[in-house]
Amino acid sequence: MTEYLELKKKDLKRRKREIYIIILLSFLVLILVNIGLRLLGWSLNFPISTNILLFTLINLNIILLLLILYLTVRNLVKLFFERRKNVLGSKLRTKLVLAFMTLSLIPTIILFFISVKFISSSIEFWFNLQIDRSLKNSLEVGRQYYRQITEQLTYVGNRISRIITKKGYMLRFNRDKLHWLLIEKRLEHNLSGIQVFYKNLSVISFSYKKGFDPDVINKALLKNKETIKKVLNQKNPICITSSFSYKDKDIVHGEMAFGFIPIFSRVRPDKCVGVLVLMRFIPKELANKLNTIAKGVQEYKQLKMMKQPIKLSNMITISIVTLLIIFSSIWFGFYLSKEITVPIKELVEATNRIAAGDYDFFIDMDAKDEIGYLVNSFNKMTSDLKQSKERLEKANKYMEIVLENVAAGVISFDTEGRIQTINKSAENIFDIKANDAVGKYFKDVLPADCCRIISELLSDKSLISNGSAKRQASVSVGEKSLSLLFSLNLLRDEEGNNMGMVCVFEDLTEIEKAQRMAVWREVARRIAHEVKNPLTPIQLSAQRLKRRLAQILEQKEKLLLEECTDMIITQVEELKALVNEFHKFARMPACNPSPSRIEEIIEETLALFKEAHKGIRFVFNRNGDIPVLNLDKAQIKRAILNILENAAEAMNEKGEIRIGLRYEKELHIVKLEIADTGPGIPPEHKARLFEPYFSTKKHGTGLGLTIVNTIISDHDGFIRVYDNKPKGTCFVIELPVRRVS
Repeated sequence: MTEYLELKKKDLKRRKREIYIIILLSFLVLILVNIGLRLLGWSLNFPISTNILLFTLINLNIILLLLILYLTVRNLVKLFFERRKNVLGSKLRTKLVLAFMTLSLIPTIILFFISVKFISSSIEFWFNLQIDRSLKNSLEVGRQYYRQITEQLTYVGNRISRIITKKGYMLRFNRDKLHWLLIEKRLEHNLSGIQVFYKNLSVISFSYKKGFDPDVINKALLKNKETIKKVLNQKNPICITSSFSYKDKDIVHGEMAFGFIPIFSRVRPDKCVGVLVLMRFIPKELANKLNTIAKGVQEYKQLKMMKQPIKLSNMITISIVTLLIIFSSIWFGFYLSKEITVPIKELVEATNRIAAGDYDFFIDMDAKDEIGYLVNSFNKMTSDLKQSKERLEKANKYMEIVLENVAAGVISFDTEGRIQTINKSAENIFDIKANDAVGKYFKDVLPADCCRIISELLSDKSLISNGSAKRQASVSVGEKSLSLLFSLNLLRDEEGNNMGMVCVFEDLTEIEKAQRMAVWREVARRIAHEVKNPLTPIQLSAQRLKRRLAQILEQKEKLLLEECTDMIITQVEELKALVNEFHKFARMPACNPSPSRIEEIIEETLALFKEAHKGIRFVFNRNGDIPVLNLDKAQIKRAILNILENAAEAMNEKGEIRIGLRYEKELHIVKLEIADTGPGIPPEHKARLFEPYFSTKKHGTGLGLTIVNTIISDHDGFIRVYDNKPKGTCFVIELPVRRVS
């Protein structure tokens, strides 16, 4: 207890001493600020913020220096008393401190006087009269260049404006003459561009120098819309200069000078009817040089105002650095004496960090003694622990990646039926997000049909006996009807305790569709084979009866015979057409792709189709460059023609068909959209639209879109159908972009 009280008294004394030191340092700071104000003075030429910043930096350095001085003196006093008490290591520490003081004091003082002389002469050289005159002349040259451009744009613009007003080129029937005038004047005066705005800010005509994109210039002009309005209102020319960048094959950067000149009415000279914009491009190199000159002059003026403060500040800085070197050398001697205790402290800290789970902590120490060996052993132990942890995390991450890349949907539940994990495939199948599903009861997230089947599987006897149960069923997910195979498995730990369950969902919709397609093809092949053979004899027999009996029958029986035989021949022709469709579907030709341009295929198809459908308006929009694709030209043309025929029939030969083509570089696909303005397709028919023999038309075979789907699939593409807003149907075809040999 007595020792505790003594320690407490010593601690109180130390705190009082530190308080006294802080108060003393505060008074010293106030005194230093007062001295600084007297030395530098609150000159009217200097901003107050500059003076405050300068004084703050100087006094901050002095405060730091005083702190170092305090620590140094404190350690020297402490070392003095330790030496008198013969504390272990005090003599060695004294020798190190004296050695560093001797080695640093002499060269530092010499360098101090040399530096003071050098700085004084350098500052005087910076601010001589010749440099000042040269900078001002350089700045005046740059300003004169900009004034010359502004005056030239104003002069030329006023001349062109008077010509436009005098000859009435603002009138609609003179627009061609206006355009040729702009081209002529742009070339005559070497302008980068010239453009005319009507008073409602619409562009009437323009002419640009080669290499300048109109879209980029229009964006730059839109930023100056208020300037154009000001010219229209005030009826006075305005010239401005702004930065300009344009990227094409060559990158052009610089500044663009714009001259906005009012155009007056020919009938009412005081009425402004438009604005003439003249453009002069200033290259990047020249603009940068002019800006650099202006910036350099401004910086030089600021430096010149701060000549004496800079000089004084440098002197103070050198003095502080000199004292800092001296005190640092003394401090470094103390540091070496304490070096032996640092590794022990670091080992204790590292042990605590690792105990807290921080395996990245590493003791960086290059020592060859016993302490160094201990530190190296400790670092090796930490490295082994970190590697073990990383292997475990890597294994877990690998399992997560595998789960995310499984084609089947996988969802795990806890013992209460709450969703714990869900992979990407399950998100896509059920159109849900993992963040919204995890932690919720599965009946609150999954569709009702799926919840019903999972509940039935939970009560299945095979799940209880074998730990797994399966069932295939058709379920409704939004507007889609999917055929899913449900596989439910119980999860148990090594001791057999129930940990929950995992359900795997395999989407069999496309597989079943392919199976049905194969069956229908076989049916179509047999129908085509069995029905086609007797059709020709039936048709020939009917024609023969008509020819033979027409000569011997009376008029009434003759008419009846012709009516019956014509009916037989007509129906046989229709059966032949149906059999031919079956034959085409059953024996689809093999896909023979070759390098082709799909836009040319579309244009060829439209050229033929437009002639037969005069009442329909066709619009073909192509966005950007479309790459060359590997296509079977005949099959793709057949697919497009089938969709166009369906659209034309749905619109009763009246309406509009829009064809859009674009390249989506990120997805490496070319997207073709064919949209009509017909009645559209009911939602319940969309799921079966591409199935064989499904048709909504009275005389349809149900094979057209099936053949289209087969053609697109043979090209490794996809076809989808959507509603066209506000009415109609939109077919979207996605074809992959691959390297064409």
